[in-house]
Amino acid sequence: MPTALCTGATMMCSFGVAPASLVVLPTTTIISGTPTANNTAFAPVVNVPTFGACSSLANPTVASATAAALGVLTPMPCIPMTTAPWIPGPVKTINGGTPAVDQSCSLVCNWGGAISVISPGQVTLSVS
Repeated sequence: MPTALCTGATMMCSFGVAPASLVVLPTTTIISGTPTANNTAFAPVVNVPTFGACSSLANPTVASATAAALGVLTPMPCIPMTTAPWIPGPVKTINGGTPAVDQSCSLVCNWGGAISVISPGQVTLSVS
């Protein structure tokens, strides 16, 4: 069974340069003092912090800096633009009124990045 995500889960964006840790607000099920994620934990900066720098040309700041550098790709600070819930998500486990999120879920950034889970942040709670 897949493992539920919690605060501290490690994520990586395909256009980022560094991993980031998921932040879950304490409005959901808590395991060993740590909140577990549900489908609503996708807010930029609040739940999904920066991945260091962004190298996606769909990001206006990267496109502008790259144009100013005469076409040389110029990564700029990452500010995630996650506007849709985690996908696909477990269908049976409800956490805080919405579906739980497990290690197989991913997020999509509006700048084209795919955000995947490297580590769920805990190993005791499984979801289905």
